[in-house]
Amino acid sequence: MSMAGTLPTLRLRPREDRRLRAGHPWIYSNEVDTRATPLKAFAPGELAVVVDARGRALGLAYVNPRTLIAARLLTRRTDTPIDRRFFVQRLTRALRLRDLCLGRPYYRWVHAEADDLPGLVVDRYGEYLVLQVNTAGMERLRPQLLAALEEVLPARGLVLRNDGAARALEGLPGELEVRGTVPERVLLEEDGAVFETSLFRGQKTGWFYDQADNRRRLARYVHGRRVLDLFGYAGAWSIQALRRGAREALCVDSSATALELARANAERNGVADRLVVHEGDAFATLRALEAAGERFDLVIADPPAFIPRRKDLATGTAAYVRLNRLALRLVADPGFLVTCSCSHHLSLEAFRQVVRRAASQAGRRVRLLETGHQGPDHPVHPALPESDYLKCLYLHVTG
Repeated sequence: MSMAGTLPTLRLRPREDRRLRAGHPWIYSNEVDTRATPLKAFAPGELAVVVDARGRALGLAYVNPRTLIAARLLTRRTDTPIDRRFFVQRLTRALRLRDLCLGRPYYRWVHAEADDLPGLVVDRYGEYLVLQVNTAGMERLRPQLLAALEEVLPARGLVLRNDGAARALEGLPGELEVRGTVPERVLLEEDGAVFETSLFRGQKTGWFYDQADNRRRLARYVHGRRVLDLFGYAGAWSIQALRRGAREALCVDSSATALELARANAERNGVADRLVVHEGDAFATLRALEAAGERFDLVIADPPAFIPRRKDLATGTAAYVRLNRLALRLVADPGFLVTCSCSHHLSLEAFRQVVRRAASQAGRRVRLLETGHQGPDHPVHPALPESDYLKCLYLHVTG
């Protein structure tokens, strides 16, 4: 008997199967025929066979009746058991892709829906792994997932960083769990630089692997120049700029712990004599630097997501405009601005409009030189725009 014969059915309303058939992996609550298959009949995370209005099977999904995204598709084959072997196959495929594209063992191993494992993020730090289990469905499948991880790539230590906002939306508690032995700080390598970070207290899972390709672009622009690195965290942008010949870098972050990491990383990479760190709010620091008459040849703005939810679009967009206006005022003439957004609700074209507005308000002229997004260890699901979230613009600034 196939797995489908043992699972409940989730029926879609007429014509609500078109998006799913086109490749989208999500089912929204208003697409479900709740008369035929009431959502309240499902336990959070329960597996179900998804069928269209005529009863034709579309695949297997896990369901959460409490969220707007009522179900997330795991496979389009209803004869596939969702067991340890299922996870072994998906994890192995994702691992081979990373090893093919990157080679070194420091990357995002699993990027949720883009790797056909919705609700799951796995980052690799050599012999250590960090997991984020963000949905009720993946939480229920955690035993099978952990067994598969142990089979595919036995780790010396594993950290479950299940403390993000996504879990709260799914009705799940926040938690931090450690399996095996994980040191307070671990090392990672990026383009010949060695960094240390904390897998327990660091932002996200401890590192922003998605920006590695964009940091590599710095080599063309930084030689002999003075750099300002906003939202600098553990110093990745600053240190890569200094390693590529920047004269000096000022790394700004509101976290003293992050700046301690930045100092340690500068020492480790032999550039501590050219790095200055400043603890403070980025916006307030920009205003203070402008008032002091400071100018920088290259300014980097890599903030957290200002638009975490669609309802934040207006206020978040205004924050991006304000940040880029203040940053542009500090760029020397001529100089460069590297500006980023990780808000998936802000499209690339909308982000370019943000920069145009900010430049007009700052009285500066900008030319777009390069556009980057997340690296190949953060693949994009072609039917899911939300997975294509990171924008990085390299701009020449004059006027």
